[in-house]
Amino acid sequence: MFNKLRTRFLIVNLVTISIIMLVAFAAIYIFTYRNVQGDIYMALHRIADMQQRGPGDGQSPPGAGGGGGRGTMPMDQGPIDPYQPERSVSFTVQTDASGTMTGKESKFTMDDDLYSAALKEALSLGKDTGRFTMDGSRWIFIVKPASSGKQFVFMDITAQQQILTNLIYTFAAVGLLTLVILYFTSRYFAGRSIAPVREAFDKQKQFIADASHELKTPLTIINTNADVLLANSEDTIRNQAKWLQYIKSETERMTRLVGDLLYLTEMDDARTRKLHSRFNMSEAVENIILTMEAVLFEKNISFDYDIQPELTVPGNSEQIKQVVMILLDNAVKYTNPKGAVHISLHKQNSDVLLSVSNTGEGIAAEHLARIFDRFYRTDTSRARKQGGYGLGLAIARSIVDQHQGRIYVKSVVGASTTFYVQLPRMA
Repeated sequence: MFNKLRTRFLIVNLVTISIIMLVAFAAIYIFTYRNVQGDIYMALHRIADMQQRGPGDGQSPPGAGGGGGRGTMPMDQGPIDPYQPERSVSFTVQTDASGTMTGKESKFTMDDDLYSAALKEALSLGKDTGRFTMDGSRWIFIVKPASSGKQFVFMDITAQQQILTNLIYTFAAVGLLTLVILYFTSRYFAGRSIAPVREAFDKQKQFIADASHELKTPLTIINTNADVLLANSEDTIRNQAKWLQYIKSETERMTRLVGDLLYLTEMDDARTRKLHSRFNMSEAVENIILTMEAVLFEKNISFDYDIQPELTVPGNSEQIKQVVMILLDNAVKYTNPKGAVHISLHKQNSDVLLSVSNTGEGIAAEHLARIFDRFYRTDTSRARKQGGYGLGLAIARSIVDQHQGRIYVKSVVGASTTFYVQLPRMA
């Protein structure tokens, strides 16, 4: 599925860029083409006007723009007229009313056959202006009326046409190279863009599978105990109290699970964020410690704490208390017999750092990266015996993220585990 999505993204990207490039190249080419054609016709008309004004000595009419064709550079050009167009291979042919050549003029040394061939091509087109190809060169001509007939003005435009042709080839080469580069670049970034979607999708699938599995167990127990009750429908409630108690226990277990899932959903929804105000975090942590002291004493766990007084942070005090309770409850659950739990709260630069550590089996390095994922447990069987779903640390991370803080864990396998919560002191 994700490969298809990446391919579609790649195709859409390349098609869009190709269309944009084609439009851009077409606009540049059309603009250049019009400029070149305008310059050509302007130069041709200027040559024709100069020929009509200048003396007809057979060797001195001016030319215009470009280069190329069968001819040589002029022998004697004389002083350059600042209003005269740039010189190119050009010439004029005078004809009578029937189209017979009566004279020719050129500033360049030309073959006599060139005049006749050019006139023949122009007459065959039957137009006052036009273009033709002769001996591999491109020519343009214009016909002007003369006193004894007509005057044909010819100019070689091979160089100008070559510029336009080269422009097309350049656009094609640049476009092809750009598409190749864009293909590999887009393929790389498409993969990078799809990666978070793939990860989120995989986590969503895992979340649904885990939630279904967690709900399946209590539902199976409830269904089994209900069948037992129905099989003994004539018995008294007192005699069947054990089965009812199992149903109630599993119902409460599902209620806690669904409640945790709804809470996580609310935490993920930015619209449900509560207003934060400054509160005394030192006092909040001490209150949680007081509620847990009896549990610690009952489990024969050594406990000590180091709380720096009067540390205040912006946020929701009840949510932060929930984080402390989750971390302290986990520490108690996973502390080895006659182990120790330590909690500290200190100012660290511009932040407040809470740490909760316990002795015990520790967490292997391969689990540290996923320890805050929903339903993730390093020891599934032990977690279920202790009533865990693997949602506590996910809830803690959501709360800390909402408070613009950071939560992380460090562990030494077979020795200890320490969870850290770093919260900013300024909003």
